[in-house]
Amino acid sequence: MKNIIIDTSAIIAAILKEPERKHLIELTKGSNLIAPYSLNWEIGNAFSAMFKKKRISLKEAIKAIKIFKKIPIQFTDINLEKTLEIEHHSKIYAYDAYIIKCALDHNSPLLTLDGVLKQVAKKHNVTVLEV
Repeated sequence: MKNIIIDTSAIIAAILKEPERKHLIELTKGSNLIAPYSLNWEIGNAFSAMFKKKRISLKEAIKAIKIFKKIPIQFTDINLEKTLEIEHHSKIYAYDAYIIKCALDHNSPLLTLDGVLKQVAKKHNVTVLEV
């Protein structure tokens, strides 16, 4: 079973049944999904932003969280000192650095829909799965 590092953008697209959902499921079928513990907080933050933009109702968000909880994800710690180096050199947010460090630690490809994260990950020699 191969490992895939998954980020918030891919999870949100899958649980909200965005157009990329089918392809995301195909790419991850039979794989072990891994993410830093921060993924949980990032999911909450994504819904907070959607509430502000009136993109989603509380009822829809709760339903999506129930779907999220059913996705088998192996959560892992990351080295904060090393992520600081990634953040500093790449000028990215901590959450993105956590995902990149996770991919590096597990020597595994990254599945994301975030264009900036894709570019930075590739600069760190992380394989990015294309959706």
